[in-house]
Amino acid sequence: MRLVGKNILITGASKGIGRALAIGCAREGANVIINYHQDREGAETCATEVEELGRSALIVRADISRVRQIERMFTRARQRFTQLDVLINNAAITGWSELLSTTEEKWDQVLDTNLKGSFFCALAAARWMRDTKTAGSIVNVSTNCAALGVPNLAAYGISKAGLHGLTRQLAIELAPFQIRVNTFAPGPVNVERNLSDDPDYRKVWGGVIPLGRTAEPAEMIGPAVFLASAESSYVTGQTFYADGGWSVQGRIPLSNLKRAASKHRCCIDAAPS
Repeated sequence: MRLVGKNILITGASKGIGRALAIGCAREGANVIINYHQDREGAETCATEVEELGRSALIVRADISRVRQIERMFTRARQRFTQLDVLINNAAITGWSELLSTTEEKWDQVLDTNLKGSFFCALAAARWMRDTKTAGSIVNVSTNCAALGVPNLAAYGISKAGLHGLTRQLAIELAPFQIRVNTFAPGPVNVERNLSDDPDYRKVWGGVIPLGRTAEPAEMIGPAVFLASAESSYVTGQTFYADGGWSVQGRIPLSNLKRAASKHRCCIDAAPS
């Protein structure tokens, strides 16, 4: 096991990729701090699965778009664990909107969660690692939309592109503390949100992926564990794609994007947990 005895905080861990990463890290020996925003039931189910693997789990509610809530989350985590070895910045919202209809509210909601939240979580984690002289790892979860222009996802794509810049900047500034910062960017993944936006998600997106299919959340465990563990001890400031080759070929299913955007046109997305 590659993460034995490590303490890992994962944002947005009550469902989707975050939940898969929590279980995957626990299987590798890690204790997991499970952040959620709205889905308490999902967080509790995740914690139960972590504990069934013989690891410790702590559930902490926080809206990571709010810095004070981030600070309270880390204070609570520090009360339970003596050190933090890994932060996985996973929580994010999509924020579907036609470009010319994008509102300030939508922009702020997406950027505050995806970019500002990840930045301030990283700072809080780095301070904790510095205080305990822990050679830690910060892992950011991005998206192919940061590399390819995808219609109706301007705020989302921009926020994740910012995450790539954040990765490089923090990698340099935190290197003196032996804290590594890296990002991996999933392609289309079969999470509840995507399948809800389009029941034909697997078929439509699988048709534009060179490997011929969409990914399961569990397939993101490998990249995360690699970046969290000593296997990547000389890797920092890097971004790579776990996308079945999509970022190489770059085909986009416009019908799916239009369908998903129309579903969200009249509402503001709730921050996921």
